[in-house]
Amino acid sequence: MVITMQKKVFQLLVDNTSGVLSRISGLFSRRGYNIESITAGVTADPRYTRITIVASGDDEILEQIEKQVSKLVDVRDIKELKPEESVYRELVLIKVRVTAQQRESVISVANIFRANIIDVSPESIIAELTGNQSKIDAFVALLRDYEILELARTGIAGLGRGVENVTML
Repeated sequence: MVITMQKKVFQLLVDNTSGVLSRISGLFSRRGYNIESITAGVTADPRYTRITIVASGDDEILEQIEKQVSKLVDVRDIKELKPEESVYRELVLIKVRVTAQQRESVISVANIFRANIIDVSPESIIAELTGNQSKIDAFVALLRDYEILELARTGIAGLGRGVENVTML
């Protein structure tokens, strides 16, 4: 029997209280579940925080994650954000060492991806790019031809398309 590992994106709406993120990540840790990425931020209503979690596992594990997370006291709603019904975005900041001769070619790569150059120093450039994971991965792969000094990725933030699945509390 072959067990196929997959990823799911879960969107949680939780009470905006101290320790909520710790309680959620603690559940993953205690059960041995893997978090690929996690992002959190307050919603338009400051009483609530939206958390997006990308988790990996087989079907059984992913089903258990959804059930266990939904039982937590602070969790008001949990949904799977399916790719065909959702919009996902990620942000990357990437600092690349450049010589005077390389600077223009790195800027050209950034322009192709519609990345913003947000800092320039004599020895480096910092670029900012927002997009889906494959766009971010492709951008990073092209910049590997240069020396990447630092890289920071936010992880996925996502919302369901349309108005049908909006949670109103």
